[in-house]
Amino acid sequence: MSALLYERIYQAIMEPDPARKCALSGQLVKDWGSQRLQRLDDGCIEAIEIPGRPSRPQLVHARQVPKRSLATEQGRQVLLHSFAHIEFNAINLALDAAYRFRQMPDAYVTDWLQVAAEEASHFSLIAEYLTELSSSYGAFEAHNGLWDMVCKTRHDVLHRMALVPRVMEARGLDVTPGMMDKFAQIGDQRSVAILQIIYQEEIGHVAIGNRWYHYCCQQRGLEPKKTFRQLVDDYFPGKLRGPFNWPARLAAGFEEDELAELENYL
Repeated sequence: MSALLYERIYQAIMEPDPARKCALSGQLVKDWGSQRLQRLDDGCIEAIEIPGRPSRPQLVHARQVPKRSLATEQGRQVLLHSFAHIEFNAINLALDAAYRFRQMPDAYVTDWLQVAAEEASHFSLIAEYLTELSSSYGAFEAHNGLWDMVCKTRHDVLHRMALVPRVMEARGLDVTPGMMDKFAQIGDQRSVAILQIIYQEEIGHVAIGNRWYHYCCQQRGLEPKKTFRQLVDDYFPGKLRGPFNWPARLAAGFEEDELAELENYL
């Protein structure tokens, strides 16, 4: 197995088998943490239009994704499948952040490899539960919105840190508590427990994005709040989605005055 960091990350990104991708991600963070990987930049950074993924789920437009109602057993499977797909994409997202932006410090690599390993754990928890429910990852259609934003921001680490963790992943902090309540109402405590793990660790992931976003702004002499608002306008014409989960977003590094101002976008 290669001892070169970027070769190993690329291998994990391009691995199509979910279980193998999860294993590679977990091993990466261990090998990096024990200094068994050499951070040698050969200047070969692939664009990665399509990361490694299984032949299913079939990717469709977001409007074509099956309805996610808990009124039926299949509806519960569809909703859990949507979470599994988010977590699978999040593995690739975190790996790409570590792979692509090579000007960033070692601590940045450490953070995003840790995120990748945790996202792999999240995916595994949901995939195992889907199997117990006589379903599987790939059983339903899904969309590619998260990876599309990864591609749109691959030219600039500041844009990536601003828009993927601070917009798209932060949105997960807003909606997950409501999903936990719905699963609790139908007596599915297993889903509640899994989503609680994901929710707590995703606060940390958004905090990592926040931290490196502010680092990039400081490096470039940019005012963070004004820059973020401009990037939101550039990439998300229209409005941000709300309402915001203030306690979780504050715990993840947002500030009260920024949240209050961003609510004007809702």
